[in-house]
Amino acid sequence: MIRYVIISISGGILFGVLDAVLNANPLAQKLYAVYKPIMRARISPALGTVIDLAYGFILAGIFLLLVQSLPGDTGFLKGLSYGLLIWFFRVVMYGATQYVMFNISFSLLLYIIVSGLLEMMIIGVFFGITLKP
Repeated sequence: MIRYVIISISGGILFGVLDAVLNANPLAQKLYAVYKPIMRARISPALGTVIDLAYGFILAGIFLLLVQSLPGDTGFLKGLSYGLLIWFFRVVMYGATQYVMFNISFSLLLYIIVSGLLEMMIIGVFFGITLKP
């Protein structure tokens, strides 16, 4: 249980760091400028941290529930499989919805899909090599 808590917290921190790097870089800021009219004037770092930590616990727990059914013989391969799974359900579906609902460029959609793939693969592999059922 202690291992799960430590890895979940670490996964949440990793999630937050990756979000910051992928969403606050100059290219992302330029692409996400389309959302500027509806963006909050101030972002709450405390709330963002709590949400990322919650994601860490949730994603770690789901990984443990699914690990036996994920393809792959090693934790690394199971993590890659999990990363692809959460990428599809979290990122691809979000990106497709944004593209349909809002007037965003194909470049932004591509950025969302590719950066999300990178993020989810890293998080999936992290859980795959650190969490044991």
